[in-house]
Amino acid sequence: MPSSSVPSFADLLGTCHRSAIHLELRDSYAPTPRFEAWQRGERINWEDRASWWHPYDQLITDTVDRGVSIRRARVVSEPVSDYIRWEHYVTYANVTAGEQVRWLPRRRTTDLSLPGNDYWVFDDRLARVHHFDGNGAVVEDEITKDATLIKHLTEAFESVWERAVPHESYRV
Repeated sequence: MPSSSVPSFADLLGTCHRSAIHLELRDSYAPTPRFEAWQRGERINWEDRASWWHPYDQLITDTVDRGVSIRRARVVSEPVSDYIRWEHYVTYANVTAGEQVRWLPRRRTTDLSLPGNDYWVFDDRLARVHHFDGNGAVVEDEITKDATLIKHLTEAFESVWERAVPHESYRV
């Protein structure tokens, strides 16, 4: 479980004025009921927004409406895992909420210096680093204001973003 001393994601976004960037580096995460339903063949009725719109989506929309750019980049192995195939499918909600999302095949990252953990960076001033167990569950979130580390994380994200394929063009 994430540490209770770590500010909530909503609190972190609430203090954001310009940008929030998120780099995802794993090919799978701990299963969720939504992922398991998708594996059983259940699909979302995208026409029925009330059935899939969640508080997270509204938080993103409200933040983007305040003028904050939210970008997410995913580094993925190809062929993609079932989990990534599902993430690609549900990314419709992220994009609808206002996130910009790109995908980068892992084979195109060999010459990049990438950190070993997923993370968010808020306004180039604060990072929330996710630490996962071997099954993809978050065991701890670490908050840092270390300027050297934040510079590294931001540069790593930008190197991925520059090469990555926009969501609407990436095929799984």
